[in-house]
Amino acid sequence: MSREIKHKENSNRGMIYMEDESGITSELTYTKKDKGILIIDYTQTRKSLEGRGLASILVKYSVEFARKNNYKIDPLCPFAEVQFDLNRDFRDVLVK
Repeated sequence: MSREIKHKENSNRGMIYMEDESGITSELTYTKKDKGILIIDYTQTRKSLEGRGLASILVKYSVEFARKNNYKIDPLCPFAEVQFDLNRDFRDVLVK
């Protein structure tokens, strides 16, 4: 299984994901809002791969992407919200 992270986006939506020969293994989607805000609205990992930290890797990638591009993140997705609660070092990109 590859842990290569892929990222695609258009003017108002984005997707960060990993895949293997069978398709997407884990994904995170976001919506771009006004004032440089990314709303993480969905994360999912293939059932057979849950518990391996794949979605956590994608949340971390989204934080790094936000830092590089001067975005703030609103973690609407319950999984992403928990990751922000657990990782104090993500707070610099958290919407206040």
